[in-house]
Amino acid sequence: MKTLTLFTIGFTRKSAESFFTLLRKAGVKRIIDIRLNASSQLAGFAKRDDLRFFLRAICDIEYLVVPELAPTKDILESYRGGAGGWEEYERRYLALLEERKAELLLSRKMLKGGCLLCSEYEPDQCHRRLAAEYLLKKSGGIHIVHLL
Repeated sequence: MKTLTLFTIGFTRKSAESFFTLLRKAGVKRIIDIRLNASSQLAGFAKRDDLRFFLRAICDIEYLVVPELAPTKDILESYRGGAGGWEEYERRYLALLEERKAELLLSRKMLKGGCLLCSEYEPDQCHRRLAAEYLLKKSGGIHIVHLL
């Protein structure tokens, strides 16, 4: 099995110029939006419908929404509300990916040159890192690159 590159990126603390430049320079072919709230007012240029347009117009990048890779509202609110730490969030989110059989949602062809998108600036405590590592564990042959 040939190794493919799967990118991840968060849009927070990035200007539109730096965000789209990072994607273009990395050679990203498609954004895989795994946010729970892809149309939030806080998203700015990364609001779902605007982002779809900007990606195509600026970088000729495909846009795909995969809500099954997003955490549930309950998991997210529990973590943000302090009811559980990062370890609890990670445990619950990974169990959700198992339950949803997330490894079956995207073909290797879709993952190749794909970039998991969420809002967090850094991947350390972000579900995009967990999703990428889950896909690596289940599918193998994936090199993960976090765009910062």
